[in-house]
Amino acid sequence: MSKILVMIPSGEVYDHDCVRWYEYADIQASIDHYHNIGDAFVYDSSLKLLDFEKLDVLEIRTFDQAEVDRVNAEYDFVFLRGSNYINSEMRWPAATEQVLSKLKIPVLAFGVGAQAPVTGKLQLSEESKRMWRLIAEKSVTLGVRGAYTAEAMWDIGIRNTRIVGCPTAFRGLNPDMRIDLPPLERIKKVGVTMRREVSKAYARDVQVYLTKHRQMVKDLAARFDTVLMMQGEVEEKKLLWGTEEQKAEAWAALHNQEWLKHWYFDETMDELYRSRLWYSDVVADYESLVRSKDMVLGYRLHGNLMALSNGVPSVYFSYDSRTAEFAETFGIPCYDVFSEKPFVLEEYWDQSLFERFNQRFYTRYRDMREFLDENGIAHRMPEVTAKPRAQRQAA
Repeated sequence: MSKILVMIPSGEVYDHDCVRWYEYADIQASIDHYHNIGDAFVYDSSLKLLDFEKLDVLEIRTFDQAEVDRVNAEYDFVFLRGSNYINSEMRWPAATEQVLSKLKIPVLAFGVGAQAPVTGKLQLSEESKRMWRLIAEKSVTLGVRGAYTAEAMWDIGIRNTRIVGCPTAFRGLNPDMRIDLPPLERIKKVGVTMRREVSKAYARDVQVYLTKHRQMVKDLAARFDTVLMMQGEVEEKKLLWGTEEQKAEAWAALHNQEWLKHWYFDETMDELYRSRLWYSDVVADYESLVRSKDMVLGYRLHGNLMALSNGVPSVYFSYDSRTAEFAETFGIPCYDVFSEKPFVLEEYWDQSLFERFNQRFYTRYRDMREFLDENGIAHRMPEVTAKPRAQRQAA
């Protein structure tokens, strides 16, 4: 098995390939810090795909030639955890380029993605262009989230991309995973992946975004046994885990924000926030939660994907290039938040729509496995055969 390094981890590792947030047992240690636990989903999922005996973190903030020499001698490769790194605002530590240029081992970009601006064309800094060209040179292929990201890389001269989606989709290591919809009347327990924090850099119309978000939550809560799944927002953590003083501060902070006060919170949402919030700093807790649901849907890219990877139906709410790219890569049923039509669940509860996902999942699983193989990366993904599904199961 391999000895590997991770660049830009997101959380601490326990039990070999499981991830939780740093100092998770000390609630107050990070209660004032926003961290998107969705990034930890990707890290955890990456580790579950890879076959390794030792994992360490590659230091990219400072350059030490002796340390780089040790890394080259002792480790097999370094992977960059999949995230939204390709954007106009991304800044790399000054030493990163020097560290990577001296590496003799492969550098694996593991499902990285580009973020399009609300208007205009993506403009990368010269620093970012150099970094991505360097990473591309360090591997046979560069694993990207979807077609938009591949196009962004092509525009800066990188040709060796392969579309692999996201490791989270394949964490179950099952090429035959599929979504088969039960009758809608059998749906009782629903998880809603929440994202009330938003900016004009992501959503072109914040008022529409928030009012539709609110209406979706209220409609689902009135119809199903619903849990509001948060992903690390400070105020929601304080409402769940804080002292009485912190809870009061969080409630005031939420209701004093102009956008939220006018377009998001009302009497019903207040009550749902008091009674239905859920959050955990442990990835395994999220997986257990989605497995207990009949359906998970909403605004969180990785929260929805965690459900789909466990065979739980999910519908995406698309509001930026990331969610649209994910939905296209995996063929996921997707509602455009900025369309003029209201969201009607029945219009998406259609097996033919999920058959597109089932087919695309099978294809992307194969793509991910071939990506790891062609880069010489030891992994745990079972081989995909050309046999029909029924024959594969019988075998």
